[in-house]
Amino acid sequence: MFAAMNLNERLLKALEKMALIEPTPVQNAMIELAMTGRDVQASAETGSGKTAAYLLPILHQMLQRAEPNTATRALILLPTRELSQQVEKHCRDLAAFTQMQSCLIVGGTSYKEQQALIRKNPELIIGTPGRIREHVEKKSIELKDLEFLVLDEADRMLDMGFRDEVITIIRACPPKRQTYLLSATLEHEGIGRIATEILKEPAIVAIGTHREKHSNIEQQIILADDPKHKNQLTNYLIANSEFDKALVFTNTRDHAQQLSDFLQSQRDRQSKTENIWVKAGKGKMKVACLHGEMSQDDRKRVMHWFRIGVVRVLVATDLAARGLDVKGVDLVLNYEMARSGDEHVHRIGRTGRAGESGLAISLIAPQEWNLMSSIERYLSVQFEHRTIQGMEARFQGPTKKPAKKSAKKIVKPKVKVVPKAEQRHSFKKNIGKRRKPSEVKPGHVVADSKVVAQDTSGMAPLKRKPVKKPPDSLL
Repeated sequence: MFAAMNLNERLLKALEKMALIEPTPVQNAMIELAMTGRDVQASAETGSGKTAAYLLPILHQMLQRAEPNTATRALILLPTRELSQQVEKHCRDLAAFTQMQSCLIVGGTSYKEQQALIRKNPELIIGTPGRIREHVEKKSIELKDLEFLVLDEADRMLDMGFRDEVITIIRACPPKRQTYLLSATLEHEGIGRIATEILKEPAIVAIGTHREKHSNIEQQIILADDPKHKNQLTNYLIANSEFDKALVFTNTRDHAQQLSDFLQSQRDRQSKTENIWVKAGKGKMKVACLHGEMSQDDRKRVMHWFRIGVVRVLVATDLAARGLDVKGVDLVLNYEMARSGDEHVHRIGRTGRAGESGLAISLIAPQEWNLMSSIERYLSVQFEHRTIQGMEARFQGPTKKPAKKSAKKIVKPKVKVVPKAEQRHSFKKNIGKRRKPSEVKPGHVVADSKVVAQDTSGMAPLKRKPVKKPPDSLL
């Protein structure tokens, strides 16, 4: 019970309004440690409530120590704009009965407007590393009074190439502070290095593991031959599956936009004839796209429509795979297999949240078979194979190649190595032997098939060099 954690009464009132009564395991472990003022390094599976696990102790300690004349007291860094918006909203909900103010600083919005918000001196600043570093370098954000620093989804920030930005921001913070480092895994290559730089004797919190099988999520794979076949399968699954909201993941922005346009065109065409899109739920479905090249206003608009149900099918890149908490996502469809086991876990973690059941389907092309198999081994799971009647793929998995017959060994004759002495002796054996007529050279005299002499008639006499006599002195 949150009431047993000695949290501030205003925070307990906000939790009651949000219908949050029982803390999750990561909240139960992390809040108790954070209240003592220690640095914390935490790892928990997606959807475990990590956001409230660090916001509640920060807000509680700030309420206990009122500092009205200080600059920003808490800074929270996150990898994406959507996740930053979600955390900032969660912070406002928890601080609804306090005077604490938060500020969202992300890219894609007016820099001058953000400066105006910062001048209001909010207690908490929440945002992405790139834009916050820009404000730090231009002296827009004052961090001399900072008491709390949070790196949420730190592994994702490192994967996205934000290490330099994060290090620049950390160096601008005072060394005397409390730091929280949260990631999906403690085994990430870069997490260990950055943890030693920014944490001081941290308490380690590891609840579950990102590799654990999601027992409430049914995971299936469907084999596909090519992108055209995948389009047909995706259209069929969206049209004939029961769900409230569906997330479709691609690996690239271009594929996300193309697939979104295709599904929307199919909805428009089919709704006029068979109206099969209505089978999946309430009314006609609208398809939208979400990727990094969209403007911030468009991204906010799409996410708002998806949350309220105007958009029921969202085609997105891995931008939407991390941390986004949208209620009612019943179906996750991997149009393209995730590039790693960790990303696969984050994708399917968008469904089956808070103990609800979910379905995750991955379409596997021939070139993705080995990747799928490696993810199975990494996560220690076995995906259920599914086929759709009339849309079966020609590709049915790799076929075992027949073992090559071993070539017959060519036995080389053994060559006897004759010592040089014997070789010289063997030459002598041929002396005086009869030679074949072909071996007789011009000028040879042959008698009884033997060369007995050489005819020197007609040959010029040999010229001999005169022999020098020794001087008389030597005689």
